[in-house]
Amino acid sequence: MKTEDHRSCDQAAGFYLEKEPFYLPLGREVELFSAAWQARLPVMLKGPTGCGKTRFVQYMAWKIGRPLITIACHEDLFASDLIGRFLLKDDQTVWSDGPLTQAMRIGAICYLDEIVEARKDTTVVIHPLTDDRRTLNIDKKPEVLPAHPDFMMVISYNPGYQSVVKDLKPSTRQRFVAIDFDYPDPEREELIVVREGGVDAATAGRLVSLAAKIRSIQQRGLAEGASTRLLIYAAKLIGRGIDPRRACRSAICLPLSDDEQMQETLGDLVDDLF
Repeated sequence: MKTEDHRSCDQAAGFYLEKEPFYLPLGREVELFSAAWQARLPVMLKGPTGCGKTRFVQYMAWKIGRPLITIACHEDLFASDLIGRFLLKDDQTVWSDGPLTQAMRIGAICYLDEIVEARKDTTVVIHPLTDDRRTLNIDKKPEVLPAHPDFMMVISYNPGYQSVVKDLKPSTRQRFVAIDFDYPDPEREELIVVREGGVDAATAGRLVSLAAKIRSIQQRGLAEGASTRLLIYAAKLIGRGIDPRRACRSAICLPLSDDEQMQETLGDLVDDLF
């Protein structure tokens, strides 16, 4: 008969990263995250969409050798979606762990991506996990589940999208060690686009220059600037034979805005560089 430890290992097996994700450090974020994990402190990643927050978490999960369970937050995410629920199976009612509960049992990094998108009453359930209690109240069983010693809570959000409706409550923010993210500097961003997009340095340099110009006009109607992710998408299209201008319009300009005048402005920037 398998012990609890053996069952935990079996459950964790599918959540380990098999190979090292490519990640180019921007500062001392690797050192800070590692220290937070050693101290069993929860971490909050703050930064614009597509700047590398998720890739960073994947890299750190690989680096410290822990399984990773990622949850994409949205407005229909209920507490039961995180914790679990009773299900009918073979005419019997059985309990099924949610991803948060599963992460706690196996000692995984639980990553709540874009936490502000989740319902406010849902985010409250993580509070006991982010202080010295490190427990989860499962009311439906009932059970008070202690976290595995290696369990870690990580959340991310984009401060640029904050509003009265979608904001992270101070009572939640102040439970985390925060790491700021931003777009890489041009030299690093070019290296990332070459590596991830599969294009030559000259093409990557033009894409990075385009992103810099778009980010400089961000306050003139764009919710956000061109992310590194979008540059990689454009590079991948170019690498597969798509005309650079068409690739940039499809992968960068159109996702950024529906406004016709803004599209014209972005199109002019693309034409100037390509």
